[in-house]
Amino acid sequence: MNLTVEGKPVFAHVIVELHPGETFIAESDAMSSMSAELDMNAKFNGGLLGGLIRKFFGGESLFINHFTNNTNKTLSLHLTQPTPGDITVKELDGESYCIQQGSYIASEPGVKLGVKWAGIGSFIGGEGLFKLVASGKGKVVFGAYGGIIEKEINGEYIVDSGHLVAYEPGMKLKPQLAGGIFSSLFGGEGFVTRVEGQGKIYLQTRNIAGLASWVNRHL
Repeated sequence: MNLTVEGKPVFAHVIVELHPGETFIAESDAMSSMSAELDMNAKFNGGLLGGLIRKFFGGESLFINHFTNNTNKTLSLHLTQPTPGDITVKELDGESYCIQQGSYIASEPGVKLGVKWAGIGSFIGGEGLFKLVASGKGKVVFGAYGGIIEKEINGEYIVDSGHLVAYEPGMKLKPQLAGGIFSSLFGGEGFVTRVEGQGKIYLQTRNIAGLASWVNRHL
């Protein structure tokens, strides 16, 4: 199986080349085009109960699509995301990774998806009460609104609300005011997230909530 990301960083999309016998799993609305010979089967995302949990708490679809190449030749699958922006492919080798709600696009069958409590701090910081956790072995594809920035941290790092895309499970997220009370209320920043730990985080350069706010002000 070969995965290629093209159109980065504004209109990124994924081209998946499936060899005979291979299967790739994607969100229900991620496929933009595919070879006519590919077989597509819609299934509950982790069973009925698991699918409901991931839909209502993890921000993902109730159903996911399994694309399988049952021919004797290589077939192609094109995947995208609802918003314009960047896409990253991360290889998991038995470890876990936390992905923010709505960022997951697709993965190999060896990757398992689960939902875990993110904490009140994550909710106050604008990152949601629950987090999607990808674990296992294989490639996982996730996207963002705007470009994706990879950042290695060792200690503490401040991220504005809505800009954190993915992070390692051992990291802690703590909300705080961007500055003093006056600066936070009138400076337009409000709450930010203090990320504590060591490892790699993924950030998005744009915030969909910020776009919605800008549009509402100009209606």
